Amino acid sequence: MATAPKKSTAAKPAAAAKKPAAAPKKAAAKPAAERKPNAAFMKPMTISPTLAAVIGAAPIPRTEVTKKVWEYIKKHNLQDAENKRNINADDKLKAVFGGKKQVSMFEMTKLISGHLS
Repeated sequence: MATAPKKSTAAKPAAAAKKPAAAPKKAAAKPAAERKPNAAFMKPMTISPTLAAVIGAAPIPRTEVTKKVWEYIKKHNLQDAENKRNINADDKLKAVFGGKKQVSMFEMTKLISGHLS
């Protein structure tokens, strides 16, 4: 009866263990304090009546719309327990989501953008 040869436990060459030298970091073009937000994201958007039932009717920037929708989802515990990337819609959100009971985070942003102008 033949036995399989044993694996070698010899150390790996030292050259393979060394990490290449890190490249020097480039200086930032502008310090973070001077950076201005993108005007398109900060433009107040008009909200549809359907979405206004969830987050309010005042015109707010697109970034704030997303934040307010997430506040609503977390306040009403609508995130799926098994898969946190899915949102289980209540009656108000179901109207925003076009009648769908459950949507993914990524699909949610697409559906919400249809309610902004």
